[in-house]
Amino acid sequence: MPANRIVTGHDSAGHSEILYDGPPPGGAFRHTPGFEVGIVWRTGAAPAIEPRGDDAGALAASVLPVPGGTTALLVSFPPDSGLDADFDPVAAAGEYAERLPGLAECFEPDAPGFHRSDTIDYGVVIEGEIWLELDNGVTRQLRQGDVVVQRGTRHAWRNRSEAPARMFFTLIGAAGR
Repeated sequence: MPANRIVTGHDSAGHSEILYDGPPPGGAFRHTPGFEVGIVWRTGAAPAIEPRGDDAGALAASVLPVPGGTTALLVSFPPDSGLDADFDPVAAAGEYAERLPGLAECFEPDAPGFHRSDTIDYGVVIEGEIWLELDNGVTRQLRQGDVVVQRGTRHAWRNRSEAPARMFFTLIGAAGR
């Protein structure tokens, strides 16, 4: 994932400074070549501006935000045709559970890619094209610059092109339905 994450804060005198400058925590998944997730930042239900604080992009108990909290993610989706015959769904599921706790448990084992979470998600296609698939069979192709607002609906992402697709997501924790 070639994007850098620059996080600002304040030094002990209250002056602006750059706290983090580099790739977001996360990166490429071993068991799903081409799939990458960078955790850009996370906030709790009552975000506060702290002078320094911990790296809120670092892995926590759950990638999913609490109600009122947020999680920002950069995600690269490889082409669906890129999955080879050696793909091990059990190993991939274990890696997802380790690297995307909370979110991984939302995925349905009997319906690959389908998931639903108690979040409102803003997704922006920043490169390539990708298809949003809803549980009723409706699909919509999204291209660079398109924005989708997911409101706790069951869905899956499909990359039917031959090139990677990259998206930026902001997940906002919401009360469940």
